[in-house]
Amino acid sequence: MQTYRTVRTVLTAIFFLALAAGAPLVAADVPEGQVNVNTADAEQLALLPRIGPALAARIIEFREENGPFEQAEDLILVRGIGEKTFALMERFVVVEGDTTLSEKVRPSMLESSTGDENDR
Repeated sequence: MQTYRTVRTVLTAIFFLALAAGAPLVAADVPEGQVNVNTADAEQLALLPRIGPALAARIIEFREENGPFEQAEDLILVRGIGEKTFALMERFVVVEGDTTLSEKVRPSMLESSTGDENDR
C-alpha cells in the first residue's frame, strides 16, 4: 500500500512539473502585436484569429458605412463576429495606433481556444 502511494505521488509530481514546463512553450508560440481595426486593410485584419478574407471585407464594409470603431468591443456588431470569436482576438485588437501584428494568429495557438457554435 505504501508503494502505491509513493508511485502515485511521484507520477503526480511528474505530471505537474511537465505541465508547468510546457506552459511557457505554448505562450512563446503566440505572435505578438496588434491590429488597428480602424486603419487595417483586409490582409492585416486576416491576421486575427478566425478572420478570413470574407470576414475581413465585412469589417471594412462596416467601418466604411458606420465610421471608425470607438472601442474594440464594437467588432461584435459585425455580422460573423460573436463573443467567442471576439474573445480570441481581443488581445490583438486596438482602435488607435499602428498595426504591428505581422503573423497569422491561429486559434490553436491560444490557450482559450473554444468552439464557436453560438457565434452569429
